Amino acid sequence: MNKALRALACALVCAAAPIAQAQQAAPAPLVVDLWPEGHLANAPNDAPEQVGSDGSARGAVRNVMHPRLEIHRAAQPNGSAMLVLGGGGYFRIQIGSAARPTAQWLAAIGVTSAVLYYRLPADGWPASAPFADAQRAMRILRAHAGEWGIDPERIGAVGFSAGANLAGILGTRADEDFYAPLDATDRLPARPALVGMIYPVVSLRAPLDGTRTRRELDTQADAVEAYSVELHVDDATPPTFLAHAADDPIADVGHSLTMFDALRGHGVPAALHVFAHGGHSWGLGTPGSEPADWPRLFANWARGLGVFDPARADPRDALPEDDEDA
Repeated sequence: MNKALRALACALVCAAAPIAQAQQAAPAPLVVDLWPEGHLANAPNDAPEQVGSDGSARGAVRNVMHPRLEIHRAAQPNGSAMLVLGGGGYFRIQIGSAARPTAQWLAAIGVTSAVLYYRLPADGWPASAPFADAQRAMRILRAHAGEWGIDPERIGAVGFSAGANLAGILGTRADEDFYAPLDATDRLPARPALVGMIYPVVSLRAPLDGTRTRRELDTQADAVEAYSVELHVDDATPPTFLAHAADDPIADVGHSLTMFDALRGHGVPAALHVFAHGGHSWGLGTPGSEPADWPRLFANWARGLGVFDPARADPRDALPEDDEDA
């Protein structure tokens, strides 16, 4: 090998080292039950949880009877945390293609992250079940803040597709309890410090009502009013980040435009990024694609708000190389 090739090889290895070290040093995920034993005794079925293996279902979870958090702790935590909500039209949760890679990336830049396995209306749970799970999850993160090195004022939520609908309702209806309080944890606030909505389903109203999200939530008589996020935006809504592709065939870009207008109308700090191409279900974004810019944009925006650590290096440096439903 000549000197030029040796220098190039060394440069490539050195550049990759920080990413590999961050991934190797990260502690194994911690699994935390959402609810006390016996609280969900009347589950709609006793079939096992299912994880898809083919096509768009690869890595997607269905039939969640055991709602829980998968905590990805940062090797070098900076005090911030994020609740990560995969999408899937409330009939499955895109864990493998979106939620877990995002949590791993966030942990690599110092943000403790919690992937939520939430109950799905398609499995027979009430339409309100995922929203109850999300509120409980935020409270659990705050209850364990000291143990996990988290500042309880710096916990946000990011969601994809239907998971973004869940994150949006979590942010806009935080003062409305979706379940009766059970213990001391439920005395803690559920409102996130910020909300990220990635290719979101925002509205259940026409003309944006053609999504699987709308169909699955329709078991509740007032679902359109209850779960159209834009209807609940007020002055207390957390700062919100929106990312969408103009050519999204599943959740029309009008969802993000509608949300952005509602946020502006109430003076809520908001960022909107519309990519010309990208479609739907891109997770962290394929390297080299337009949507692959969103993690860097999001992390820098969160730092500007003081939620993430402003001293960190470029957030793209820690991104894994990888690739959801409305």
